[in-house]
Amino acid sequence: MAEPGWANERLVTAARDGDTESIVALVSGAHPHVQRFARSLCATPEDAEDAAQEALIVLYRKIGTLRASGALVSWMFRIIRNECVRRARLMLRPPHAESGRSTAATPSAEEEVFQRLEAARIASAIAALPADQRKVLIMRDVQGISGPMVAGALGLSTAAMKSRLHRARAAVQRALSDPDLGGLDD
Repeated sequence: MAEPGWANERLVTAARDGDTESIVALVSGAHPHVQRFARSLCATPEDAEDAAQEALIVLYRKIGTLRASGALVSWMFRIIRNECVRRARLMLRPPHAESGRSTAATPSAEEEVFQRLEAARIASAIAALPADQRKVLIMRDVQGISGPMVAGALGLSTAAMKSRLHRARAAVQRALSDPDLGGLDD
């Protein structure tokens, strides 16, 4: 499964064994792939850049713990996906009042807890979507990218993109209306 160019087994094995040149080659070779994947998942370009950097830092620091050379690509993309989901959850949190003064617009502690629980439910529902639906939903509804641009970026027809978006929205709506999902499993 590893791509022959940037994640070939010999390079990964050497990096895992601590060869500095191999680690540098692996990190620099992974960079464009990691960035592209992060841009497709994260809500903002800034979050995508941060998630990509986090994944590369983890790669640099923990390559020695990777058990199977062939698992590098899926490991990297799992790190990015988790970081994008974490950042999306942070984005959904209501902003805290910057000053110590209380205003009528500031939610009560109880309202804030309910807002956070709801935001966590939304983030969980989005994270549970199949990858193809999640990408379309994030690009279209979170990032605000136009339908034709989303379709083009993902190599889909506009009709296929709309279909995936509809299925994603419906799945999120079903998950949020399911009474069994009222509590969080965390």
